[in-house]
Amino acid sequence: MSTLLRLATAGSVDDGKSTLVGRLLHDCKAILADQIAHVKTVSEARGGEFDFALLTDGLRAEREQGITIDVAYRYFATDKRSFILADCPGHVQYTRNTVTGASTADVVIILVDARHGVLEQTRRHLAVAGLLRVPHVVLAVNKIDLVGYDEAVFTGIAKDVAQLADQLGIADVHAIPVSALVGDNVVERSTATSWYDGPTLLEYLENANGRIDNSDEPLRFPVQYVLRPQTDDEYRDYRGYTGTVASGTVSVGDPVIVLPAGRRTSIAGIDKPVVTATATAVAERPSAVAGEAVTVRLADDIDVARGSVIVAADASPGTRRELSATVCWLSDRPLTVGARLLIKHTTTTAQAIVTKINGALDLETLGVIDATGLDLNDIGKVQLKVAAPLAADPYSSNAITGSFLLIDAHDGWTLAAGMIDDEEGELL
Repeated sequence: MSTLLRLATAGSVDDGKSTLVGRLLHDCKAILADQIAHVKTVSEARGGEFDFALLTDGLRAEREQGITIDVAYRYFATDKRSFILADCPGHVQYTRNTVTGASTADVVIILVDARHGVLEQTRRHLAVAGLLRVPHVVLAVNKIDLVGYDEAVFTGIAKDVAQLADQLGIADVHAIPVSALVGDNVVERSTATSWYDGPTLLEYLENANGRIDNSDEPLRFPVQYVLRPQTDDEYRDYRGYTGTVASGTVSVGDPVIVLPAGRRTSIAGIDKPVVTATATAVAERPSAVAGEAVTVRLADDIDVARGSVIVAADASPGTRRELSATVCWLSDRPLTVGARLLIKHTTTTAQAIVTKINGALDLETLGVIDATGLDLNDIGKVQLKVAAPLAADPYSSNAITGSFLLIDAHDGWTLAAGMIDDEEGELL
């Protein structure tokens, strides 16, 4: 079990996400005394009880409107592990921020108001979690106190979400009855839910597994920068290729292929900076694993540039100029066939054109419906033709080389987050 867990919250407006996060941080003793005092003063001035949401809603517009707008990242720790928490917006207008927060999460906490049950935004956030293949989903049935701690209400909502999760291919969903305002089953177990014998929210998070280690997967090393010091010292002839190992392990002597050129070579050396109090030196390494940022040297002087991908010689993904992908459309401007965009894939940016829209996800039935375009927050399947060959994997086998962004070529706005499908991939 990794000591660091990344989690994100999601759910509809007013389901109590910010209150839950505030309660979690407060009860974990992760809030400074002066911040607690400030929130207490503001809450008393408003004539109400302590407002836990004010501990997380940092933007003035959020406090004034009573909604979460931006993704608020919080860092806290217990005796068992450390956490990075992304408090995501619930309003449909800010679904793009939820996609951002959930994209790196090990666990997504989806809140449902016990009084209202599953709503359209709940379905959308579950679909996003399924699309991004988040390993674990926690269903927090919030405001359980406002329905009299009724076990039947909790069981009904949990069953509805379990059915949706099964349709969306989400393997692990755990339901917990909570009251963020009162504190039931957030950090401390509630005596009012004697019928629930599962873990509290914090207990679940402390024992949840993180994302699967992909260091055993085939090597993928997107090149970010070519390092040529151009000095007269010992590094005069140095040529290294810097980047982060996306998957697999790279070792000195390994045979590799540089894509998209397709040239074969081997790893001559691996270097990593070592920072001390007085200087920064370069240390040679025998190997590096997924997640490490290193500089590799190749045995042959071949053409390598930013956007190249160094891959295992015996497990090359090849290159492709045509992609079938599932996208979450994040722009107010509709997507139509023939749209010309930029695609950002690992360290490559290239021109792309939408050649076909194969359908969109119906959030009510979770079926695929015909669509001639995609509107804001739609999830759909498209086909793209790309101007430059991409060393791409299906998202199901590699989340880094299988994902991309679509960008407006004129103003630089991010328009969509995309996941490359398998050859015969379904929408979800």
